[in-house]
Amino acid sequence: MNISPPTSSIAYSGLQAAQTRLQVSAHNVANSQTDGFRPLQVYQSTQSGGGVSTQVERSSQPGTALEADVIAQLQAKNAFLANLSVFKTHHAMLGTLLNAQA
Repeated sequence: MNISPPTSSIAYSGLQAAQTRLQVSAHNVANSQTDGFRPLQVYQSTQSGGGVSTQVERSSQPGTALEADVIAQLQAKNAFLANLSVFKTHHAMLGTLLNAQA
């Protein structure tokens, strides 16, 4: 019996993706006043077994919009909290299942 579906790994990849998005946004804000600065962009794609992968690339165009970065930070925070909730719930359910099996 497989009692550990990929829920944890899917949630963990979501946590990592949200963290990457937040780091990139913070980097863009911190460097926004640098002459010729080209912001970083995060691209996410789904993985075949579930979850997401991220790729960071430098934009071809200079400049960044601070309001877009603030929104990106809020979205990343909310995505992180949602994935953390899934991760915690999965582990609580797994613990309950193990206690019931014992």
